[in-house]
Amino acid sequence: MRAARAAGDRRPVRYPHPALAARAARVLRDNDTGSVITAAPALYPHMWSWDAAFISIGLARLDVQRAIAELDTLFAAQWRNGMVPHIVFTENDAYFPGPDRWGTDEAPDGPRNVRTSGICQPPVHAIAVQRVLEIARLSGPDDRIDAERFARRIWPSLYAWHRWLVEYRTPGSSGLVAIVHGWESGMDNSPRWDVPYDAVQPGAALPPYVRKDVRIVGDASERPTDREYDRYLWLIEEMRRAGYDQRKVVENSSFLVGDVFITALFAMSCDVLVELGKEFGQEREQLEDLTDWAAKARTAVAASCHSVSGMARDRDLRTSRWLDTQTIAGFSPLLCGGAPDDVQLRLLSLLDSDRWCGHPGLLAPVPPSVSPMRPGFTPRQYWRGPQWPVVVWLFTWAFERRGWHERARKLREGGIRLTEDGSFGEYFEPFTGEPLGSTDQSWTAAVVLDWLCAD
Repeated sequence: MRAARAAGDRRPVRYPHPALAARAARVLRDNDTGSVITAAPALYPHMWSWDAAFISIGLARLDVQRAIAELDTLFAAQWRNGMVPHIVFTENDAYFPGPDRWGTDEAPDGPRNVRTSGICQPPVHAIAVQRVLEIARLSGPDDRIDAERFARRIWPSLYAWHRWLVEYRTPGSSGLVAIVHGWESGMDNSPRWDVPYDAVQPGAALPPYVRKDVRIVGDASERPTDREYDRYLWLIEEMRRAGYDQRKVVENSSFLVGDVFITALFAMSCDVLVELGKEFGQEREQLEDLTDWAAKARTAVAASCHSVSGMARDRDLRTSRWLDTQTIAGFSPLLCGGAPDDVQLRLLSLLDSDRWCGHPGLLAPVPPSVSPMRPGFTPRQYWRGPQWPVVVWLFTWAFERRGWHERARKLREGGIRLTEDGSFGEYFEPFTGEPLGSTDQSWTAAVVLDWLCAD
């Protein structure tokens, strides 16, 4: 039943929480192919790595066994060197770039009998496993037993994934986890990458292509430009030419950036993996590795903070320059900790201010991807201004973990407020709450369901 429009609401409908939870559950069921939960039915008909992590959390609220199966499917596509690929392709061909464009079938470390992309996404999977386990323990004894067996079984794969990031993606002395493509960050066309992308010069040998995303999303201004896509695809060509040899890719890629947001997530995920490892009797040496990796990642995040603003910064590893573009990633120290107290207090004050969550024009008081007060803020374009419920979930989870319960509560309420029109948009216009990108997005439905069930 639709709720009456609240005073001042700029959207036509707000669902009461039980109805919103039911709609979220239906999205997850409708997007289930039987083997994977597709990220979205039209625009994203495959399995995406960090989407699958969030989706499993929401699934656990409905069916713990189905949540376990989702993560098992993802990790069945793990490369033999430990990388978890950012896309696991289904048979659907309504997405570009598809498996033929990636050309990973001949990659020496690639998985067999499944087609994937050749890059990764943020390492949030240990967080998802722990969350599924927590939910299962509240669900009942059978779910608890199954989830504990799963956590024990998948732990070595998670450790191999983290080890891959250390072995292949921490070049140089910055200590930041590096990405070789903006897509690896999860924040595909964020202004964080404008400067390093300027150095990517697509060659004449770039094969022709036809985009499919702009045909599905009615307003092309919500999506990256064709010029940006040329660069995205040229980086794939560079990887193919390197035969997906990870050392060659890092050495030769036109794009190599130390990603402070991924580094913060890596630190937290290592912490979680240590907790799971201690519970399930993993080897001491591996636990020590993870503890060391987490400490080094925190140090790298803290070292990236600007001396005035306190905002964390990415680093262009090709030019050895800090990237001062201020986005949601600048609050990374609030996720993983490690920065001095005065820096964290400065960041919390900034997050509360009218430059971010406290901006009077926001429909919901949660952080947009770029501050509305910054030049270049674009409220409708992908990672250049809109609000993303999954990012809100990450901050909510991290704040709860750090003992900032009231802050976590306010963010959770804001996230529900943003999404209670029931569209489950991929991202949202910050001032009107209009859903943008695709609707019925699985990871949005999943995090909303987790929020609602936690109430």
